[in-house]
Amino acid sequence: MFITFEGIEGTGKSTQCKLLKEYLESRGMEVLLTCEPGGSRIGAELRKMLLSTDNRDLTSLTELFLYLADRAQHISEIVRPALEEGKAVICDRFADSTVVYQGYGRGLDTKMLHHLNEVAVDGTWPELTLLLDLDVETGLKRAMTRNIQKGMTQKEGRFEAEHVSFHNRIREGYLTWAAVNQKRFKVADASGTPEQVFEQIKHFIEQRFFEENK
Repeated sequence: MFITFEGIEGTGKSTQCKLLKEYLESRGMEVLLTCEPGGSRIGAELRKMLLSTDNRDLTSLTELFLYLADRAQHISEIVRPALEEGKAVICDRFADSTVVYQGYGRGLDTKMLHHLNEVAVDGTWPELTLLLDLDVETGLKRAMTRNIQKGMTQKEGRFEAEHVSFHNRIREGYLTWAAVNQKRFKVADASGTPEQVFEQIKHFIEQRFFEENK
């Protein structure tokens, strides 16, 4: 079982990942919770470069290839071995982030991005992708509050510092990409409490993985 979470900044992906991990473990499953960028040892170094506000001069192509390098290492070192061991894998962001942020956000060709992702993931795609949808203003407010509270404004605030128009393109891009890939994507309203959002997530999980096996 390979499940990924996507969404704009501040939608609560990390919280929902943890809640889903606890839920699957309560059903007797062994679960690996990971993230992109930064899920591997090398990826942790790449994450510093990608998210720091010190690196606002990264070109779109440089940014793209750093993400692809992170993903290739992550799949090889972390994700695929866990799946082969029979674990469920939950990932906070994955390949769809690249299509949306570098494609709809930065203006790179989405078909090219999908092709490059195919190379990076080497056949390992999620069975289900959960898109947490939220209006941009609320998401950015949540993300900036989190960064300030955790002291991450400079270290991991590069995307939050983008203009609101960029974030609007990202949200619309996610909804468009989810519609194109509707067999894999499920969209949850992330405006409620964490518990309310997770009820939607749990419904999607049970519908996809457990009801079919009854």
